[in-house]
Formats: sequence, C-alpha cells, structure tokens
Amino acid sequence: MSEKRAKMNRRQFIKRAAVTGAAAVAGFPTIVKASALGKDGAVAPSNRIVMAGIGFGMMGPGNMSSFLEKPEVQWVAVCDLDKEPLAMAQDMVNKKYGNKACATYHDFRELYFRKDLDAVSIAVPDHWHAILSISALRAGLDVYGEKPLTHNLREGRALCDAVERYGRVWQTGSWQRSVENFHQASELVRNGRIGKVKRIEVGLPSGHYDFAGTFGQEALAAPPPNLDYEFWIGPAPWWPYCKARVHMNWRWNMDFGGGQYMDWIGHHLDIAHWGMGWDGTGPVEIEATGEFPTSGIYNSPTRYYVQAKYADGTPMVLAGGHSEIWGGTKWIGEYGWIWVDRGQFETEPASLKREVIGPGEIRLTKSRDHYQNFLDCVRSRTKTIAPAETAHRSASVGHLGVVAMEVGRKIKWHPATETIIGDPEAERLLGHSYRKPWQMPE
Repeated sequence: MSEKRAKMNRRQFIKRAAVTGAAAVAGFPTIVKASALGKDGAVAPSNRIVMAGIGFGMMGPGNMSSFLEKPEVQWVAVCDLDKEPLAMAQDMVNKKYGNKACATYHDFRELYFRKDLDAVSIAVPDHWHAILSISALRAGLDVYGEKPLTHNLREGRALCDAVERYGRVWQTGSWQRSVENFHQASELVRNGRIGKVKRIEVGLPSGHYDFAGTFGQEALAAPPPNLDYEFWIGPAPWWPYCKARVHMNWRWNMDFGGGQYMDWIGHHLDIAHWGMGWDGTGPVEIEATGEFPTSGIYNSPTRYYVQAKYADGTPMVLAGGHSEIWGGTKWIGEYGWIWVDRGQFETEPASLKREVIGPGEIRLTKSRDHYQNFLDCVRSRTKTIAPAETAHRSASVGHLGVVAMEVGRKIKWHPATETIIGDPEAERLLGHSYRKPWQMPE
C-alpha cells in the first residue's frame, strides 16, 4: 500500500494546493473507507489498493476496466467534466461491485482531498497532463498516467522532479514494454545481436482519424449542458466550442494535443530507446519537416519526417506518411536488422528470432501485464517498467521535433541540461504559459 499521508484539514489543503482557477470546489463528500466497499475477494479489503480515475473518453474506460479485474484494487471514485461519460463510468464500477458506492467528482481537486486514496489513473487531454498529475503526486498519490507524459518538454521535467520530490510511484501507459515481442526485440538489440546499430527507423501513423465521429461538425455553438467547457479548456488558449473540437478529436489541435506524432511517440520511439539503453538521455541534434492542414479547425501535422542524431553518432528517423519507413521500430545494424510492431516481429537473418539471452547478458525488466506491474510497484515502492523519467525522455524527442518543425531549422540539444544550444527562439518553445488563472503546481 502507499505510504500513509499526513492529515490536513480542507483549509490547509486548499492553501497548499498549487493550482487555481475554475469554479471553487464545493463541499467535500463523506469519505468511505475501502473496508466498507465491494464484495469480499481473495484480498482483504484492508489490504486493497484504493483507486480512482479521472477522464473517461478514449483510454479511461479501458484502463479502469483492467484495474477493476485486479482483486487487490478497490475502485472508489470517478471524475470527469462531462456528466455523460461520468455516469457511465460510475455505473461500470457499481455493476462490478454490486452496489452504489462509487462516488463521482467534477473537480479533480475535490477528489484529491479524499484521505482513503492510494492511487489514481489519469486519462485526459494532453494539455491537462502536467497539472492533474503533479497535483496528484503532491497529494500523496501514486499515478498511472497516459502518454505522452506531458504537453511540452518543460512540463515533463517538472513532473519527473515531482515524482522524485514526493516519493511516488509512476507508470506511463506505454504498455508495449509489457508485451513479449517488444521485450524480446529490445533485448536482442541491447545484447548486440545485430552488432553496432547503424540506423533506427520509427514509423508512426499519419493523417487525422475521426475517433469521435465528429469530423465536419465544426459549426460554433453553445457547449452542451453536460460538459463544463470552460474547465475543459483550462490552461490552454481559448477556442470557441464546436463538437469536433473536444472528445477524442482534441488531439488534432496542437493547443490540446500533438497529432499522431505525439500520440504515438510514447509507443514506438519508446521501444527504440529501450533497445538502445537511452531511457535517460536524448538526441543531440534534430531537424524536422511537417505538412499541416490549410483549412478547418485542426492544425497538427498530417505527414512528417524527423531526423535525430544521438551522442554516439547513431541516426534515427521518425516518420508518418512515408511508405519507405515501416510502421513500428526497426534497428539496422552491422550484421542485420530487427523490426517489431504490434503483433509483428521480424529479423534478418531470420535465425535471430530464435536467439536466447544467456546468463550474464543484459536482462530488461520483464512484465506481461502493464497494470499489474504498476500495482506490484505500488506495494514494493520500486520503479515501474515505464517510469516518469523514461516517458519524459521518449516524449522529449517528440517535443523537440515539434519545435524543429516550427522554427524550420536544425536544433542542437544538450540532453543532460535539457537546453537548446545557441537558439533562444527555439528554446522559448520548450514550454508555454497557462491561461489565467491556472498555473503549474510545485
């Protein structure tokens, strides 16, 4: 279980909270202890990990469903700014436990005031990642958070620092690390089965996909009564409401997400880093080109080509919409290549797939259940298979690519100090200010 958090009254909590803005929270609910909830299972109620979830659009329901299947989890609350998915999430929990005990919250700060929580699962638009996550860490909660880690690079460093400062456990939703073929491919590369890696190719999706079925519904309108749109915009620049701008398709607007590029950087680029042992570093140079919409409400690149170089001279290409770059992750070495994608794993020579990692060789962390890995680490207080620093370094390549697209030139990066060398204009693009009255938690 997570460490016991210091008790504080409501006034003290609000005074210490680093976030402001949106309507002030109303009265706090009666706290229900885990021992009073749900049906008895293999794990005694007093030993369960008490969880809640924030955000029930795309990833939230699936993440919660996976946690609900774990006997050591007691899910007690759900939080969303839209009353419709909020009600569906609450119903999902209540049906699982056969009661009506699941609490609902509109404001995440009110949820964090509960003293019975151990951990929270967060699946919200990218522009909210840093504020919600750092606030959760400060409240003494362990976090399962979606990729990309944050909306910009400076937020990522702040989040990593908060994980260390508050001594919390973090798991990023880069679940490919918990899948066998990605693990096997990365171990083969790390153990030199293709010799020195000469080039890495990372193929990501291109275009815009209509996840919500709202493409074309761009007419400006009053927000529906079930959605707190002012709060949803939160720290991002203001955009008037239209149906195509919010749920799921928000990711095609760079003020809320980062397009296919940032949506997938925490998957295939993350695996590329894993195979190279680059979880704590990044490139030293990066340049990029992108094709952007010329009309409509979306402004994320639909086709892109990013070239990065690492300190040992290894080049990497990340591309979307370029057929010569296979989807997934491909390491090309002196003696052959290894390519891995979801459900696919190929090597040249083919015999590499049968190679066995022997005693004394590098063994990467093994997990075959991303959610279980998080829960195990919550109990053991050890690092997960996808901790914050790792996710930050993966996302950083994406953020730097976006900066390079914007300035239209190669940028030089110092991965140790996380600074752009000799380019103040590009350096300023590593972070951005928040719409008042929101601010970064400390």
